[in-house]
Amino acid sequence: MPAPTPPLRDAAVLVPLYRDTAGQLRLVVIRRTDFGVHGGQLAFPGGKRELQDASLEATALRETEEEIGLPAAQVRVLGALPSIVTEVSGFRIWPFVGHIEPPTQWRWQPTEIAEVLSVVVDDLLLPDARVTGTWQLSGWPVPMAVSFYRVGPYPLWGASYRMVRTLLPRLAAGDFTI
Repeated sequence: MPAPTPPLRDAAVLVPLYRDTAGQLRLVVIRRTDFGVHGGQLAFPGGKRELQDASLEATALRETEEEIGLPAAQVRVLGALPSIVTEVSGFRIWPFVGHIEPPTQWRWQPTEIAEVLSVVVDDLLLPDARVTGTWQLSGWPVPMAVSFYRVGPYPLWGASYRMVRTLLPRLAAGDFTI
């Protein structure tokens, strides 16, 4: 008999959007430091739900302030995307889309975050922005096809990729007013 699957743990992220001075819609992503399970990967600010969090939205806002110094007062939550289940780490991630007032300079948590990136959403819609490649990662028994978005020199893949893939058509449909 197979071992029972442990219950999924809840986590939440903020998917921050804003318009720059030229009117271009931008998406904020973080690059994690090179340490840990998700070292070096692009992600959205967020993390696991804590007992003091009144809701998963509160989790996303708390974690965003802790990780990149963006206070909840500078975020207007516009709605949510469908939850994403991670295969490896056992989380159900609840993404909340928010319109933000970006600071003039980001103040991120240097033990967790290597940099904060601001991506022009239209760049993610370009034909060559979405790519599939064959990767062999540590712990994978065989190379696997992985789809990702090119964000400068970095691949945005995994759960974050799935969130962006869901977000883009909703932005095009006008589901979120920014």
